[in-house]
Amino acid sequence: MEQTIVETRYGRLRGVMNGSVFVWKGIPYAKAPVGERRFLPPEPPDAWDGVREATAFGPVVMQPSDPIFSGLLGRMSEPPSEDGLYLNIWSPAADGKKRPVLVWIHGGAFLFGSGSSPWYDGTAFAKHGDVVVVTINYRMNVFGFLHLGDLFGEAYAQAGNLGILDQVAALRWVKENIAAFGGDPDNVTIFGESAGAASVGVLLSLPEAKGLFRRAILQSGSGSLLLRSPETAMAMTKRILERAGIRPGDRGRLLSIPAEELLRAALSLGPGIMYGPVVDGRVLRRHPIEALHDGAASGIPILIGVTKDEYNLFTLTDPSWMKLGEHELLDRINREVGPVPEAAIRYYAETAEPSAPDWQKWLRIMTYRVFVEGMLRTADAQAAHGADVYMYRFDYETPVFGGQLKACHALELPFVFHNLHQPGVANFVGNRPEREAIADQMHYAWLAFARTGNPNGDHLPEAWPAYTSERKAAFVFSAASHVEDDPFGRERAAWQGR
Repeated sequence: MEQTIVETRYGRLRGVMNGSVFVWKGIPYAKAPVGERRFLPPEPPDAWDGVREATAFGPVVMQPSDPIFSGLLGRMSEPPSEDGLYLNIWSPAADGKKRPVLVWIHGGAFLFGSGSSPWYDGTAFAKHGDVVVVTINYRMNVFGFLHLGDLFGEAYAQAGNLGILDQVAALRWVKENIAAFGGDPDNVTIFGESAGAASVGVLLSLPEAKGLFRRAILQSGSGSLLLRSPETAMAMTKRILERAGIRPGDRGRLLSIPAEELLRAALSLGPGIMYGPVVDGRVLRRHPIEALHDGAASGIPILIGVTKDEYNLFTLTDPSWMKLGEHELLDRINREVGPVPEAAIRYYAETAEPSAPDWQKWLRIMTYRVFVEGMLRTADAQAAHGADVYMYRFDYETPVFGGQLKACHALELPFVFHNLHQPGVANFVGNRPEREAIADQMHYAWLAFARTGNPNGDHLPEAWPAYTSERKAAFVFSAASHVEDDPFGRERAAWQGR
């Protein structure tokens, strides 16, 4: 049999070679969630006869086109479709060897994104680290996170968390099949960024995902990111159904409305509509970070971190942030993330760079509330249960857009994947000379963590200590990477009013 042909539980697949790395693309891990299966949990795929070609990416799931992010993250060449539950695999060889497996869950606010973006190409990981990389698609937006509660009967009660259930189904597929691709089903690390890290935070807390992975990496996200209460989610659902002309209980219309029309109706409600996991009492029984505090993932090592200036990225999608004066900024921030204590306002005023514009000074509040706080709570919960925790902060500042973005959200992605050469990356990352060295440090640290649960090795300029309740150390990736003790301590204390 050709080296690129592998036998899975569902049938044979033919992949392609990319240099020294084997790639299998567009592998179905679930039945297409179309027709009668729309808004239902994923089911295992059908088996096939003969050899199925796995040489081209499958469709991406239904999603809007996003000019800014798709421009930055590499335009998608695959058409969106409701039939989008596919995964992709990179491996040094399908030779029966048991290599560590890295499963990537992409970000994109649970609104857009795919496992086939060139930014997430797994070739460098497979080549440099002798590991197997899997990237997945999962249902998003109205198709993956429309909380239907009891509006359409028991069958649809899990519709608010279908994207998460898709991820569990993909992990189950990996557990059952990855040995055929040269991977070790008992040494799986899940990693994700933004909404992907929020997904990892949820998966850590889910009993259904237990045993499907051994380690977890959360880049710029946690189980609290984009999490919704059933009340908030239901209010949003009712607005979407009304706009789409679907009456509660009208299952016929729910299943027959064209996918494009349903997505358009949801998008027409504007940017106030947020998607994400729902604490629905069924799939998600409680807040994921509270579950971690009670030991839901007690034996699982995590690597977790943020970029220094996360929220600056969102000035690209919403430039109005940059036009507001100090009082308007603080008013808007209070509306978006709740009241800011006096001690925190003092902290941001005192620690701002003197030359920084108002919006940069105060958007640090958004970075803390949306990204840093959940990271700290997750790290504390895991460390309290004796799990190894490694924390990082990414400080490389991009020179593009006049330098306004600094070390913004998503900037670390091409460093982690060692994909600085991919199309579109330089438009976002710039070409500062230190970027290659930082990419080496991060990429090999992630590989070491996936192999052993410890990111240390010769690739780092100094040892990266674990984050513990006694020593809240973090590794700072920058032109001169180094360890800092409790770099978020003063900021955290200010939020606690001390």
